[in-house]
Amino acid sequence: MTAQSFDYLRDPESIYRESFAAVGSAVNVEALPEVIRAAALRIAHACGDSTAIEDLRWSDGAAPAGRAALAAGAAVITDSRMVADGIIRRSLPADNPVLCTLGLGSVRGLAARGDTTRSAAAVELWVPWLEGAVVVIGNAPTALFRLLEGIAEGWPQPALIVGMPVGYVGAAEAKQALIEADAAPYIALTGRRGGSAVAAATINALAIEQGAAP
Repeated sequence: MTAQSFDYLRDPESIYRESFAAVGSAVNVEALPEVIRAAALRIAHACGDSTAIEDLRWSDGAAPAGRAALAAGAAVITDSRMVADGIIRRSLPADNPVLCTLGLGSVRGLAARGDTTRSAAAVELWVPWLEGAVVVIGNAPTALFRLLEGIAEGWPQPALIVGMPVGYVGAAEAKQALIEADAAPYIALTGRRGGSAVAAATINALAIEQGAAP
């Protein structure tokens, strides 16, 4: 069999540069506030769809709050291993711990006793690390709902909530609840779109920006 070679970009930096240029040519990123542009670019890149930027919402000061928390060494708490694995560890500015409690042995029992999903039950175990943490939800709407309930019950407040669960059941509603509750600074992608890659991309943007800050 004859070997075949394809002509394609292999250099990671060139791929990122051309990808972001393509997003910039499709949408006027400069119209966004400067503090959210890097996240918007990476979200569109992760979605493969520049129109995702139209669904991006954030509270005042959310991006700077997330960057400051990362710089201070805050924990990054995720709802799934996929989100955790998508975070570029070398970009985190303070060797921040990345935590995911979904796989812990007690979660299944908590879910059964609470008649809820494992993702929501895993949120119960976040409490010791929540104060000043950066929370990233890219998979489970039930995790975001439970987090908002917990904060309303008196749980510690995170420095930032990245709310980007994906799906047809509960995802849009959970993100709307995040925006309306205003329980903590937030960055959200409204509607059904989202996912682990998009949520992780948001953290990567904040971390890279913080690392590049003078």
